[in-house]
Amino acid sequence: MSYELSDRRESEGGKTMKIFCPEEFPVALFVNGQEMSVYQLTNEDLEEWCYGHLFSEGVIESADDVEEVVIREGKISVELREDLDADALMQRKKRMTAGCGNGVTFFSMNDVLGFPKVETSHRVTLTYLLKKRHEFAKASPMYNETGGMHGACFIMPDGSLVIREDIGRHNAVDKVIGYGLLNGVNPEDVILLTTGRVSYEMLSKSARYGIGVIGSRTAATKQAVQLANFLGVEVVGYIRGKMSFVYTKHEKVINDLKAATSI
Repeated sequence: MSYELSDRRESEGGKTMKIFCPEEFPVALFVNGQEMSVYQLTNEDLEEWCYGHLFSEGVIESADDVEEVVIREGKISVELREDLDADALMQRKKRMTAGCGNGVTFFSMNDVLGFPKVETSHRVTLTYLLKKRHEFAKASPMYNETGGMHGACFIMPDGSLVIREDIGRHNAVDKVIGYGLLNGVNPEDVILLTTGRVSYEMLSKSARYGIGVIGSRTAATKQAVQLANFLGVEVVGYIRGKMSFVYTKHEKVINDLKAATSI
């Protein structure tokens, strides 16, 4: 979703350029009639975001826990199969995330340390991740139109990509996790790539789903790396070429860049 400005700037070659702005909308999420929070979202793939966010925050354990999702302008209403203890949820302390799109999480660092360890058999190379990150960038229409969107994608076992975009990096990850929940994707079979910084709450989303490898075109925070080391998640940052860096030592990502560039 993007907004075309009526004012057009003239390029150096004398041609006019259309200027597109990414759009964001406030959306209130209600669970069993109680308001969970209001989020800034891009108005695409909202059902997937809803499932992914509720799972990431520990409200549901699977897509089967949701009885109904009703999406109206500015509001998402969710009814669960079993009653949610909404009072207990609301008593949990909200934490504003270190990112864009008014991110909110109910999980603290200590909460995430209690997650099950992630067990996967992934063995991939940095050159493979670079290739897929390049494909991801080329196939991200909202970013390519506006230059101001975040994206997240699953690298599927056959090498295909499932891409979701949003104004917020956390929202984009929730959307692709929601896709996984709704389509029965085995988290042990996929790799998660994101355009945004890997902070502790981004790491917690991938770890809770059970993803063993997460990569980003930018950095990971110290807290995220500490959690990843503890939970068995491989974290790769700066996936841009020779800058690519494996922060963790789980031997799920092989650094073959020197061999590849010396040929």
